[in-house]
Amino acid sequence: MKGPGARGGRSPPGARRAHPANYEYKYCRYLIDRLRGVDNFTVRPAWTITAAACAAFLIALPACNVVGAGPPAADTIKIGVDLPLTGPEGRAGRGALNGIRFFVHQHATLDGLSVAIDARDDTSTPTNADRGLQNLQAFIADPHVVAMIGPFDSSTARAQIPIANQARLAMVTPATSNRCLTKEPYLPAALNPRRTPISCAAAGLPSPKDLRPTGSNNYFRLSTTDELQGPAAADFASTHLHLKRVAVLSDGEAYGQALADGFIARFDKLRGTVVAAQQFDPSQSPDLTGFLQRAKNDGAQGVYFGGASADHGCAVRQQMAAVFGPGEAAPFMGGDGIALDPACLRDAGTNATGIYATVPGLDAQRIDSAQPVIRAFRTEFGRPTDYGAYTVAAYDAAGVLYSALDRAIRATGGKLPARDSVVAELATTTTFTGATGTFGFDKAGDTTLRQLSVYESPAAASKGGWTWVGSVDYSAALPY
Repeated sequence: MKGPGARGGRSPPGARRAHPANYEYKYCRYLIDRLRGVDNFTVRPAWTITAAACAAFLIALPACNVVGAGPPAADTIKIGVDLPLTGPEGRAGRGALNGIRFFVHQHATLDGLSVAIDARDDTSTPTNADRGLQNLQAFIADPHVVAMIGPFDSSTARAQIPIANQARLAMVTPATSNRCLTKEPYLPAALNPRRTPISCAAAGLPSPKDLRPTGSNNYFRLSTTDELQGPAAADFASTHLHLKRVAVLSDGEAYGQALADGFIARFDKLRGTVVAAQQFDPSQSPDLTGFLQRAKNDGAQGVYFGGASADHGCAVRQQMAAVFGPGEAAPFMGGDGIALDPACLRDAGTNATGIYATVPGLDAQRIDSAQPVIRAFRTEFGRPTDYGAYTVAAYDAAGVLYSALDRAIRATGGKLPARDSVVAELATTTTFTGATGTFGFDKAGDTTLRQLSVYESPAAASKGGWTWVGSVDYSAALPY
């Protein structure tokens, strides 16, 4: 779920270019401080718009370079936040940050300590690929930062975990799903049709042990992991779409092949039949109509694709029209590599209906317990774009971190807790009740709330986006 993002606009010709710490910074600081003084953070619409722009401006400033800003008070505890706040994922990242801000605003103090957020943008550019690491180093250097929320992407997490692990800094993320960040193997034997495990090394990834030089875990996440996407799609195909015979394609990459293998293994366990399976290179734009025709001749009722829309994998859906006919009669299924992505719909062309895709996480708008939080959030954050796919998950990330901080602070008699004590308290979390439900963390730091969402592409005549059509819950038992 990657939303569009944009950087701030340039000043008009001739505009006064004062240092941020002077005119612009002081003006924005004044507005935001004015807002903080309003009861229950309810603001007039005009103030809301101005403050939102200023908040974005302040985020863009280097957090440690504010002229005139003194060190935090001794009774202040800080939470580092590392998210993509600009660039292609900026909208999703800002929505997550808003969820954290909302929680902290509701709980401005904790056991007598003031709580502050140090929010930093980890969006990489061609000239700066290490912003996530720079942000992490800044958190570690600040003794008041006792934990962090983030990152958003598995690749950033892979770089940050070893350093944060040595600093014993707790990391709580609402969004990463690569299994090798926490567990071996990359694909369990029971999800491989060949009944052999696929290790993280075989998938080209470091193992969790390689990422943790201290030997203990400091990384906790609220999203479930990728190896469950293929099985979830198989469950949905069997139970909701009533498919008995399916063809499977993959792009041959580790992610795509793991999804395809997981689908095949689970579909077989559900007494379905995979009539044909093939790897292909989407970048070569191959003609797969021959494969699709053979699959149809063998009774295939739909196609599962393991891969990403970035490689034009959804062009397969367009080719299906000539063999299966257009529309929903023969579904096309996949994972979060295609889910909610406009590029997938473009590549599918006139046959973009009837696409179903899994996402390794919850849709908060479909959870009863999340509705009061969402309503309260929308009251305080007036613009529709302030809310995002990860807003409530990030809200719960702040909540479960607060719960651990509370126990760690009490253990120190109300003082700033040591970082490793926060890690230890997170590791003992078993039944935290948040907006998305009750969950804990297993020994590897993964959530025990293992739910995945399924989305359907918009109908041909619709101008709307993808629609949530169901969920698959593996919290009670894994599908292997």
